[in-house]
Amino acid sequence: QVQLVESGGGLVQAGGSLGLSCAASGGTFSNYAMGWFRQAPGKEREFVATISSSGPYTYATDSVKGRFTISRDNAKNTVYLQMNSLKPEDTAVYYCAARLTASLATRIGAYDYWGQGTQVTVSS
Repeated sequence: QVQLVESGGGLVQAGGSLGLSCAASGGTFSNYAMGWFRQAPGKEREFVATISSSGPYTYATDSVKGRFTISRDNAKNTVYLQMNSLKPEDTAVYYCAARLTASLATRIGAYDYWGQGTQVTVSS
């Protein structure tokens, strides 16, 4: 069983930055691809970014490319999402997820474990 705990959310003005962290426990973190997803009020959960198990491969959705960066530190069992140039439309609960395989994935159903989420609010 893998446990994921997100942190780092909060309130920020448009144009600002936030860094999210997701700490994993209970498994072999370096074997898992990781992803970040978000869910805005009244909307479905959507993919944000993913990173392969050893970290060299990443992919992000078009709306955040150039602004958000996913990274990981396997020695710390942690995945990060650095968010810059934030916009009000980035407001959502952000979730990290673990996939019990090495390769990237964008589908929600491809992930096996989920964190509880952390709220990010961007004011205009």
